[in-house]
Amino acid sequence: MEKISILGFILAILYFITTELACNGHTRIDNNVQYEQKALIDFKSGLKDPNNRLSSWKGSNYCYWQGISCENGTGFVISIDLHNPYPRENVYENWSSMNLSGEISPSLIKLKSLKYLDLSFNSFKAMPVPQFFGYLKNLIYLNLSSAGFSGSIPSNLRNLSSLQYLDLSSEYLDDIDSEYFNNLFVENIEWVIGLVSLKYLGMNYVNLSLVGSRWVEVANKLPSLTELHLGGCSLSGSFPSPSFVNLTSLAVIAINSNHFNSKFPKWLLNVSNLVSIDISDNQLHGRIPLGLGELPNLQYLDLSWNFNLRRSISQLLRKSWKKIEVLNLAYNELHGSIPSSIGNFCNLKYLDLRDNLLNGSLPEIIKGLETCSSKSPLPNLMKLYLYYNQLMGKLPNWLGELKNLRDIATPGVYLNLGLNEMNGSLPDSIGQLSQLQGLDVSSNHLSGSLPDSIGQLSQLRVLDVSSNRLSGSLSEQHFWNLSLEVLDLSYNKLLGEVPAWIGAAFVNLVILNLRSNVFCGRLPSQLSNLSSLHVLDIAQNNLMGKIPITLVELKAMAQEQLIIYGLNDDSLYEERLVVIAKGQSLEYTKTLSLVVGIDLSDNNLSGEFPQEITKLFGLVVLNLSRNHITGQIPENISMLRQLSSLDLSSNKLSSTIPSSMASLSFLSFLNLSNNNFYGEIPFIGHMITFPELAFVGNPDLCGAPLATKCQDEDPNKRQSVVSDKNDGGYVDQWFCLSIGLGFAMGILVPFFVLATRKSWCEAYFDFVDEIVRWLLRGRATYAKNHPRRR
Repeated sequence: MEKISILGFILAILYFITTELACNGHTRIDNNVQYEQKALIDFKSGLKDPNNRLSSWKGSNYCYWQGISCENGTGFVISIDLHNPYPRENVYENWSSMNLSGEISPSLIKLKSLKYLDLSFNSFKAMPVPQFFGYLKNLIYLNLSSAGFSGSIPSNLRNLSSLQYLDLSSEYLDDIDSEYFNNLFVENIEWVIGLVSLKYLGMNYVNLSLVGSRWVEVANKLPSLTELHLGGCSLSGSFPSPSFVNLTSLAVIAINSNHFNSKFPKWLLNVSNLVSIDISDNQLHGRIPLGLGELPNLQYLDLSWNFNLRRSISQLLRKSWKKIEVLNLAYNELHGSIPSSIGNFCNLKYLDLRDNLLNGSLPEIIKGLETCSSKSPLPNLMKLYLYYNQLMGKLPNWLGELKNLRDIATPGVYLNLGLNEMNGSLPDSIGQLSQLQGLDVSSNHLSGSLPDSIGQLSQLRVLDVSSNRLSGSLSEQHFWNLSLEVLDLSYNKLLGEVPAWIGAAFVNLVILNLRSNVFCGRLPSQLSNLSSLHVLDIAQNNLMGKIPITLVELKAMAQEQLIIYGLNDDSLYEERLVVIAKGQSLEYTKTLSLVVGIDLSDNNLSGEFPQEITKLFGLVVLNLSRNHITGQIPENISMLRQLSSLDLSSNKLSSTIPSSMASLSFLSFLNLSNNNFYGEIPFIGHMITFPELAFVGNPDLCGAPLATKCQDEDPNKRQSVVSDKNDGGYVDQWFCLSIGLGFAMGILVPFFVLATRKSWCEAYFDFVDEIVRWLLRGRATYAKNHPRRR
């Protein structure tokens, strides 16, 4: 009985303790919930939220607020993710409207369990990185990239000993307002050593010019560092070497777009875990070490745009490159011929060797196929860039066996062998590339006709065979199954009529370039069906007849608000087009989407100037020169407000030059020479910017800038008028107006002023006296600086 009583007493005490603890625990949790909720509300109160992204931040259950995550069971906030949800490509649309800005409240310090903080891609305009971030000691992840922060990065971030991910990067986007991106710098980088748990360090476009070579030694003291991103950090001089290599965990190093002027850092060859190396866009020189091809885990290597790196491509590609997927050595001084052993590059997706000194011919056969499971050459190749070299010989048949090539972003292939010395004909096997989206073999010495198999390339969007020696006529069989956006057949020996079926076959065509061939006959009116067309160039052929009035139906050219066509930044095709504008050959690449032009020059076209063209409001370039066009320039040509280049020279145009052309403010090139224009040149407004050469060869034209004076023109009278305008007429008009206003003010205003207070009256006349003195001083100064011509 006594034992039972003791047991009951013990149980009672345990019950009491347990109950007390539970009650106190709940009380503490309730208090913490209120504490953290208040911290979040304080944080929100400092933010500017134009799109009301934080509309869910109300009520007591903050764990369900947008961007907030809590620890299970306790309700403690462990994550705040408020990054801008839209990609930067929409910076002028959704991206900027979703920006958070304003002040960041130090109330975040109260969130003791906070581990994850992401404020990237917002707009904390020119605001310094808050010092109190260095007290968020439990942070594991901190992302402030491209959020507009400015100034020196606080060194007390060294306190974040648990931090594994730190991104303070910006992006180099010269077409976007800098307020959206970081303008940060580091004075002393030693604080990074305190981040002993760091795995990822991103400081792209943070100014590290004051750091010098210390960044290597600092990185070398981070035992867990896996990724290092220091692109565009204004680092210069020789590429530094650590005293000893301790970067055993480093897998990714990206130090592109700096100013290193040295040889390739060979110490990287001792970092066996490297998966990705990017030292592009620097000033590296000397030989590319062959040891790169033996790094066992290397998948990505970009040494492009260094210009002075050298090596025999045959020696380099004979190494194992066991896992290589991306190999970009473009814009350097690699030489020699491509070896047949590239067949063992089983994982290669992207090969870029453009703009080097490669020579010889492509191998007729590929060796090493037995090492790949598919037994086919380069089975994973996505893109192949070999242009701007000195390759010669015939295109090998194995190019047609690259059947499985696909792009990461969009399914497709781009094959670029342009700007070489290759000869022979396009192999018929090219038709086997069923996924091919872009084919560029421009600027070679290819001959013969286009193979019929091109019609099998149903995915082809870009076909550029310009500047070769191709002959024959265009067969509907060649193209009917294609869905082209770019068709460039210029500078060949193609003949026959311009096919009318082009208008029906290529509804998505953006560029049609048939320049400098032997096309003849009339320009087909069916071209008006090309509603997406931006560039129509059929210059230097033997076209005859009238320009069809249906060209007014080219819808894309009729829009002042230009539409960026399908070949965008993610395109497989690197847009490049030579446009004859402003009297010279201009190559457009990244700005090609802004070019809207018609060039029908150097033909035998006749008939009157097609007045309907003035409805193509988006035209930037119009060239109808060296034809037999008659009639006159319509007065409403001023509707072409985006026109930058207009060449109507060497035709049979007549009548007077319309004065409305003076309002074409974007016009920077004009050539009306060698026609039959007459009368006085409307040398006013924007027309005064054009030289005499723009008007010569019109015997009955007169007036400036020509030396020929118009018959009814009195030189003395004209000089007097010009002189008056130049040396004071403008000021005289304002002076007279001032006198008139002063007279009105002197009569009316004093009446009301004198009717009130004497002090107002005195102030008024003082004011008038000061205005008159100011006008007289201005007139005297102007007369002194602009003496009249006698």
